[in-house]
Amino acid sequence: MASATLRRRLHHGDVDGRKYERYDATTDSDTLSEPLLGSSSSSSGNSKAGYNEEERTLEDIWEEERKKQQSHWTLIFSQLIAQWAQWIAKVVFGSGSLFGRFLSLPHIGSGGRLLPPPLSMLQEERLRNIKRRIEIPFDGSRMEHQDALRQLWRLAYPQRELPPLKSELWKEMGWQGTDPSTDFRGGGYISLENLIFFAKTYPESFQRLLHKQDGTRAEWEYPFAVAGINISFMLAQMLDLQSGKPSTVAGIRFLEFLEEDEMAFDNLYCIAFQMMDAQWLAKRASYMEFNEVLKSTRTQLERELALEDVSSIRDLPAFNLLYKS
Repeated sequence: MASATLRRRLHHGDVDGRKYERYDATTDSDTLSEPLLGSSSSSSGNSKAGYNEEERTLEDIWEEERKKQQSHWTLIFSQLIAQWAQWIAKVVFGSGSLFGRFLSLPHIGSGGRLLPPPLSMLQEERLRNIKRRIEIPFDGSRMEHQDALRQLWRLAYPQRELPPLKSELWKEMGWQGTDPSTDFRGGGYISLENLIFFAKTYPESFQRLLHKQDGTRAEWEYPFAVAGINISFMLAQMLDLQSGKPSTVAGIRFLEFLEEDEMAFDNLYCIAFQMMDAQWLAKRASYMEFNEVLKSTRTQLERELALEDVSSIRDLPAFNLLYKS
């Protein structure tokens, strides 16, 4: 027996501002496996029941069709909204626009701490790397650390013979004793890496500071190498790198630097060292005032990191100190 199905034929007409639709029933023996209407052989006593079944089925089909149409249009509109949101994010709220800068600003969280913007996978990876470096203590018994000390001497004094790891000659570089390994303490191995990076990346600036060639120097100067260790420690604190995720203004700006510069910490270290020497000269300081000068250096560096037009290390005003003649 053929099964009765319904094929929707829409007839639209405006009546009181509404659209009406009409359904026509046709027969199709291949479409449904089960009849929507009662069997054509039903007795007359069951005709009314069949009619009620038809009305209920028509309502069910209409409701199903309405839900399908609603879901279809909802999907279309959600896709359009998503596309428009992407376009707006790229064109209107790009990183170089005013809106982009506003949206990238950190927000105040609980306890008055700042909430940094979401980090990219690259930033997350580089942040983990710098945290690992900070946690490594200097170990004078490790060959790798001994070789790093020797490398620093060769970079500082390329024309001189390499002394033993325990020698009075290390004091000339600004170590407090004959054994440099006793001076690292809180600075860790990263402070030695910072000094090596400084000597290799900005050799002229490194040599000027090592030999105290700028300005009128004090009779009792700060020790170069030990000062470098203190600067590494100061930077790690200032950038809030020992917490879960930096939440200071300087720390959040540093996270932005990591997107473009994997060695942002080392580059910032070199700027801070040069800035500290400039503060030293401006204050006409001597050895006993080193901590005060270091605090002033931190304050100035934090101020520069908070400038609105700074988006990279090279944008910092103090960056030019590394290349002064």
